[in-house]
Amino acid sequence: MKEIKLTDIKGVKVGQYENQEAATGCSVVIVENGATAGVDVRGGGPATRETDLLNPINMVQQIHAVMLSGGSAFGLDAASGAMQYLEEHGVGFDMSVARVPIVCGASLFDLSVGNSHVRPDKEMGYKACQDSENDLIKEGNYGAGCGASVGKLLGFEHAMKGGIGTYGVQVGNVQVAGIVAVNACGNIIDYQTQEILAGVNIDKKCVSASQIILDQMDQLRKLPDGNTTIGCIVTNVKLTKAQCTKIAGISHNGYAKSIDPVHTMSDGDTIFVLSTNEVDGMVDAVGILAVEVISKCIQRAIKKAKSGYGLLAYQDLKK
Repeated sequence: MKEIKLTDIKGVKVGQYENQEAATGCSVVIVENGATAGVDVRGGGPATRETDLLNPINMVQQIHAVMLSGGSAFGLDAASGAMQYLEEHGVGFDMSVARVPIVCGASLFDLSVGNSHVRPDKEMGYKACQDSENDLIKEGNYGAGCGASVGKLLGFEHAMKGGIGTYGVQVGNVQVAGIVAVNACGNIIDYQTQEILAGVNIDKKCVSASQIILDQMDQLRKLPDGNTTIGCIVTNVKLTKAQCTKIAGISHNGYAKSIDPVHTMSDGDTIFVLSTNEVDGMVDAVGILAVEVISKCIQRAIKKAKSGYGLLAYQDLKK
């Protein structure tokens, strides 16, 4: 098993754009030649675009991009920028009167961190697509992870900085890579050591988020808003829509290993899975690798994040 970049998978481009001052941004995964895709939405408060068409019973068999963004439901507008960019580049289904690219997306809630009146829009989405031409993926406070935060159960004064992370692996000819923007209500756990990397912190010491909920469940009738972890897995293994959908579900095990608690009513946790259909491979093997990739992306997102917007980052937790 060797480590690879998401863009090492043939035909895949990744771009990001953010407004650092306003603490928001977006990240796009582009497959211009089209990719078979599936999605699994587990959180109770999702903001998504074009997820219904990924149902295996529906007609469209391939998509051309996934847009991950901040801005809550407002941020879904960033996908319109990807639509424009792809159309200008001749990407999409030829419908005689127009070429229509298919762009799916999901947004996280970062409006409480920076300037709530600045959100990812069509222009920002377009610039993220332009950035994909540079073949450079930044981690931490970039793209959809710019304004991300974690561990908000006791308010933002005890929350920490989230971010965006990417990771990939190759075993033989099989490639699986991903990107995740981490903005969880709960804590982030090192899935290998069980150490709390980031989350609810009191005097620079992280405490159990699940235990806080159990101890205060008579008072905490509703968890704090402002959450959602969103991600995308890409593989070169040939998969059907149904198999992509199944792998998306399996990939949520990576969330479960790394986020505590996960899939809450105030999270919109979502994972897309794309297949470039290049090589034959075992579906269950892809699932195993996808879980590892998701967990590693989450870990990297937290470890690469920098303190900002009044939020302490992992890098400064023990200083």
